[in-house]
Amino acid sequence: MVALSHLRILDLTRVLAGPWCTQLLADLGADVIKIERPGSGDDTRAWGPPYLQDEQGRDTSEAAYYLAANRGKRSVTLDIAKPEGQRLVRALLAHCDVLVENFKVDQLARYGLDYASLSAQQPALVYCSITGFGQTGPYRERAGYDFITQGMGGFMSITGERDDLPGGGPQKAGVAISDLMTGMYAAVAVLAALAQRDRTGIGQHIDLALFDTMVAMLANMNMNYLVTGESPRRAGNAHQNIVPYQVFAAADGHVIVAVGNDSQFVKFCTVAGRSDLARDRRFAKNAERVRNRGELIPLLEDIVRARPASFWGRELEAAGVPCGPINSIAQALADPQIVARGLQHVLPHATAGSVPLISSPIHSNGVACRAERAPPRLGEHTDEVLRELVGVSDGELERLRADGVTQALP
Repeated sequence: MVALSHLRILDLTRVLAGPWCTQLLADLGADVIKIERPGSGDDTRAWGPPYLQDEQGRDTSEAAYYLAANRGKRSVTLDIAKPEGQRLVRALLAHCDVLVENFKVDQLARYGLDYASLSAQQPALVYCSITGFGQTGPYRERAGYDFITQGMGGFMSITGERDDLPGGGPQKAGVAISDLMTGMYAAVAVLAALAQRDRTGIGQHIDLALFDTMVAMLANMNMNYLVTGESPRRAGNAHQNIVPYQVFAAADGHVIVAVGNDSQFVKFCTVAGRSDLARDRRFAKNAERVRNRGELIPLLEDIVRARPASFWGRELEAAGVPCGPINSIAQALADPQIVARGLQHVLPHATAGSVPLISSPIHSNGVACRAERAPPRLGEHTDEVLRELVGVSDGELERLRADGVTQALP
């Protein structure tokens, strides 16, 4: 994908929300220069095991977590706490369109790398700040973590089994969902700011917070509260507004049944051999099925439990009723549809030989959006980038390494 090949992004982010944003921009063709601390780099480089293994089955220093969010980038080590490191960041930024950072509020101002300082010299700069709680408000100085915002933002109050059932209670998502969604929102905001800059010549400061994102993405659950004044509660694998739309235990496993309208319910009942349920006034319309959930679901549980999951998958699919299995990640990646879409690919890697990666799900004009550069080793592109963009000589590179501003490639 080369849609953004005219753009260069200076990436001062680490962990997940920021790197997820810049990885998406890299997938779309932008040149993303990832600035990392000499010696340690992005925190997630140490978040293992598991680590990528070399051809002899030995662990490399590349943690799987880091690899998930940094494909397509170039890594440059610079110590921004040192004046020389700050000077080089500013020199690099002169060749960039966007800066993305996720430091604590006001932290970069210590180094003259805040929006006010940089935009004074570069008015067209698009500067995106990602924090836990935003640049304003009483929580602005708090550190932000996905798990905390999942709880504070209401997500865990609607996620997990019902409190009155075994295993009931609050549950976080299986991935850092507020980080991932904040990264997605950030990428959209950056592209919108660039579109405006194309018309006005002026950049802007984007302020994104994990807490804001967590609340904003609750979608229909927010509206359920706003129109009733009653907070939704946990419903396990059931749907708050549609019935039946949940996991059922079959004779030998589980199946997801996602009846989205009344005609699909009629088809489901036909497959189940209980057409009478679709004619029952208590269940004929979705609104009534929601109101009478407690009567209908036990009936359906008994019906589904009588046959194997393969029966329900085959017959419901043939009848046009949305359904599906609950796959492991291994099963999902081996699914013929995912294989046909080319979602997994392999790239060369300097220390491991190769690295398996997941591609962006974006397809454009029938072509998959796919980064062609593996997640970089720490400082892999330091010399290349500083020579290319700033004109640093070999002698200067040696001095920068000696002074601890940057480091030799491990």
